[in-house]
Amino acid sequence: MNDNRLGSAVSPYLRQHAANPVDWREWGAEAFAEARERGVPVLVSIGYATCHWCHVMARESFSDPEVGELLRRDFVAVKVDREERPDVDASAMAAASAFTEQLGWPLTVFMTPDAQVFYAGTYYPPQPVGQHPSFRQVTAAVLDAWRDRRDEVDANATAIARAIRQGAEADAASAEAGRSDGSGPGLPSVDAIRRVVRDLERAEDAEYGGFAGAPKFPNAPLLEFLGDAAADGVDAAGGLLDRALGAIARSELTDADGGVFRYATRRDWSVPHYERMLYDNAGLLAVADPARARGIADFLRDTLRRTDGAFVAAQDSESTIDGRRVEGEWYRLPLDERARFDAPPLDDQVLTGWNGLAVRGLVLAGTRAGDEEMIGLARAAADAVIAAHLRDGHVAVRSSSGAGTSTAAPTIEDIGLFAEGLLELALVTGELAYATTARTLVDDGLSGVLEVDPVLAAAGTATGEQPQTALRSGTVALASAAALLAALTGEDDRRAAAGRLVAERARTGVDRPLGHADALGVALALQRPSREVVLVADDRSGPDVTAMLHTLRAVRRPGTITAVLTRAQAADWADAGFSLLEGRDALDGVAYVCHDRVCALPARSADDLVAQLG
Repeated sequence: MNDNRLGSAVSPYLRQHAANPVDWREWGAEAFAEARERGVPVLVSIGYATCHWCHVMARESFSDPEVGELLRRDFVAVKVDREERPDVDASAMAAASAFTEQLGWPLTVFMTPDAQVFYAGTYYPPQPVGQHPSFRQVTAAVLDAWRDRRDEVDANATAIARAIRQGAEADAASAEAGRSDGSGPGLPSVDAIRRVVRDLERAEDAEYGGFAGAPKFPNAPLLEFLGDAAADGVDAAGGLLDRALGAIARSELTDADGGVFRYATRRDWSVPHYERMLYDNAGLLAVADPARARGIADFLRDTLRRTDGAFVAAQDSESTIDGRRVEGEWYRLPLDERARFDAPPLDDQVLTGWNGLAVRGLVLAGTRAGDEEMIGLARAAADAVIAAHLRDGHVAVRSSSGAGTSTAAPTIEDIGLFAEGLLELALVTGELAYATTARTLVDDGLSGVLEVDPVLAAAGTATGEQPQTALRSGTVALASAAALLAALTGEDDRRAAAGRLVAERARTGVDRPLGHADALGVALALQRPSREVVLVADDRSGPDVTAMLHTLRAVRRPGTITAVLTRAQAADWADAGFSLLEGRDALDGVAYVCHDRVCALPARSADDLVAQLG
């Protein structure tokens, strides 16, 4: 009898497998208790709703009744959505690295009933291909080891769990020891960070742009670091950034509607892997020029935006064309022909952190371009997530979908990315509520209120947030938000906390920037003199204010923050504890340029402002 329990899952990825002839369970203590009672291993299959090879493995193996019977008899089978439970995915990835360097999804992991990994891989075909075994061969080998070599299995599981635990403990110790006051390992020097650009010059693909060979990823965090370095005066950084962005924009990786695919399978940026993720597009908004940013914003608005303003996680790589389920064919059609067919389906999951990234990207791009619609899209997304995912100013929900609200606990990604997005939105709109909510979230993140998954905690395999090449780190975003708050409030303990959060990641990033570039950008900002620019104007339509706003759009330098408020808003911010705004409600239509919160005389024209900015 089929006992598949995914029909009521919140995750769209899990619901995609609800009709499989596999007794799938959701991740949780009950599944492992069942394995313990039956004395069988646990198969944990991890993927996400728009993953092409996850679809392939589902069709080839998990839809096969014989495979379903095998898994029902000899395993407890657990499905995990890596978007819903990134903590589980990070732990499984760390374990899988002991068996393969080719990490990705679907991730196929075998665990003991105590949730410790003893074997792992990725996609397995239904029949062996060359040296690549079939899924049935893998399960047969796993069962053989489980039944006949249990001591070896237990030893492997224990060793892998110990290595994960030691790595997590080392990360925690480094974060605590990494102080910016000289009492422990601190941030890498500015010169060391600037030298990373020289290393990236050597790694650049001189023929096609970008870095490394195939596959080619957009790597928005790395591109944003190049933008920070260019703004800090590293001449080569701007060229590297422009060439990479230009290559992406001209390539098949950018769709005709402006959206960007997840990666290209070839070195020349061709043959995309066609799913389109919110995080890639949101991250690129932070660095794209106005024309390219407008295209991405149109894609977010027209394709990923819900009616309430929140953004869903992704659009699938596959669609149904003439009765066939195919990858990429819909995207290869001209825009005017696509309407004849159903568009690829959406991963309708709303993720707090990813929406925070989108809010930030839209604000940064909208501010640069003077595009109020982008700011409006950011505001609507922030309002929707606050209404649905926050309780009394705290993140209570990581993930929701049309099927309900997930029980998965919020992660550092949700707190950090959403806090940073809200602060950027507050600075450009002057809306105090966004700033006070962000302050609450930052304090939550710094106080360590996050829950650890109980199954991972019991197994000793919780890793904490792992560095990624595609998605801005929640830890880094939290550090950035804490530094912004320090500039606004004068509370230097938050700035010191920001240094502690990114110190280890930034030191690692000096040697390995591809996975730690976001930390390098924040580390650079923390070591530059703090500069605060405040424009106070009740009416933004006058020629002087318009000219000053135009000037501020070009202001980008690590360590600089810019706020635009009315006099009434400035007074409210000051009353709420944002002391940078104290006394800024006396004059209208003026700008203040401050260094470490010591402000020059008010600038009353764009020329005055330019002179003070130097």
